[in-house]
Amino acid sequence: MSAALAVFLVLFAAVTLLGFVASRWRKGDLSQLHEWGLGGRRFGSVIVWFLLGGDLYTAYTFIAVPALMFGAGAPGFFAVPYTIMVYPLMYAVFPRLWSVARANGYVTAADFVRGRFGSGTLALAVAVTGIVATMPYIALQLVGIEVVLAGLGIHGEWPLIIAFGVLAAYTYSAGLRAPAMIAVVKDILVYITILAAVIVIPEQLGGYGRIFASIPASKLLLAGATARSLGSQAAYATLALGSALALLLYPHALTGVLSSASRDVIRRNAVVLPAYSLALGLIALLGYMALSAGVQSMPAHAAGFKAFGANYAVPALFLKAFPSWFVGVAFAAIAIGALVPAAIMSIACANLFTRNIYREYLRPKCTPAHESQVAKATSLLVKLGALVFVLALPAQYTIELQLLGGILIIQTLPSVLLGLYTRRLHPYALLAGWLVGICSGIGMWAALGFAKTTYNLVLFGTTIPCYAALSSLVLNLLVAVLLSAVLNVTVSRTSDATVPSQYR
Repeated sequence: MSAALAVFLVLFAAVTLLGFVASRWRKGDLSQLHEWGLGGRRFGSVIVWFLLGGDLYTAYTFIAVPALMFGAGAPGFFAVPYTIMVYPLMYAVFPRLWSVARANGYVTAADFVRGRFGSGTLALAVAVTGIVATMPYIALQLVGIEVVLAGLGIHGEWPLIIAFGVLAAYTYSAGLRAPAMIAVVKDILVYITILAAVIVIPEQLGGYGRIFASIPASKLLLAGATARSLGSQAAYATLALGSALALLLYPHALTGVLSSASRDVIRRNAVVLPAYSLALGLIALLGYMALSAGVQSMPAHAAGFKAFGANYAVPALFLKAFPSWFVGVAFAAIAIGALVPAAIMSIACANLFTRNIYREYLRPKCTPAHESQVAKATSLLVKLGALVFVLALPAQYTIELQLLGGILIIQTLPSVLLGLYTRRLHPYALLAGWLVGICSGIGMWAALGFAKTTYNLVLFGTTIPCYAALSSLVLNLLVAVLLSAVLNVTVSRTSDATVPSQYR
């Protein structure tokens, strides 16, 4: 057994043990959904910092952002500014959601929509959208594990199935406490790996100046605008803005926010979480380092690139640059970084299904204990569905499915975010806007052959490449606003279950 594999297995086993121990950490009644699915809403600033960091900065981020830089160059750097734009939104908006959710016992965003607008159908649309948008995202965490296992020389389905089984077991037993505890270890390993990478690898390659000098000019800068097209600069800007608006709407992000002990915890984290964006900027540069090192042309890595394409760039770079034992540490950081978000995502989907589909439509009078049990079982099914995605589809198709996630989840913005500030949008209009946004977004994605999400809009003779999530959201909002103006006069609506004092 190589030193890399030995170190990897030891760290993976330690984290697995930690996941099971977590059920007794900050002990609560795990037969209650808010205890199992939100950690009892008692996490303080430090734990939430690690939890949200582990939640939003996933293993696939560690793999995919450098892969975009490796393959596409400068456009792949959009991930850095978009994560910076997220935090002012988090600071301004999400303490408000936390307050109303805490006051009314809401566990999901769909709970809030149900209470605010009195529409079970609109809440169902929000819940289903969240689940569908998250499923391929979970699958991609497993792809991240698959990539590092390939780097260790481990191939086949069984190792991935074992990793799935471990994840499923400790998530079932400990709920959100497990990924919250593991996130601390994960982040320590990630920061050690990043610091080592940005110091050691550039030294081996002759410094950052030589690295940038070796990158083709076409990959260093965005293509400029012309008289008839705004070019890749527009695509870059809309990808950043659209992704920022979508990120915190994902169920797993909201689960992390709602697990906070207070509004102040959310605000403090909105201030300090940009430290992860600094780390992400350094991670992105690994793509350029891999290009400069020429890892794709090395025979030892041919099989990895054939199976995973540019996603294999970071593992190949680490295998070239570090001693075997440290490769085990770095690969463990990536694999554990997959387990944390995958666990939170499956819990978030289970919360949505149980609270907004099962209890709302199938068994309205179920007890809290039964509700929690259904959520635990659902979390297993969600992870099983993600595993099927990975095993049944080639990696490139799984990645293309994930591109749809941002287009889908952003359509819940009018109901969730705008709903925190106004009730003037009619629930029927919000539902119609949601449907138009979903259909137009999927239509643009389909027109691009399901391979890209940047759709060329032509306005007044000028081509504007625009992230399909953002342009479809504009259509969604137009329909919701215009139709509300009519329906608010002609159609009566139910009362608001929330009260103004809860939005302080």
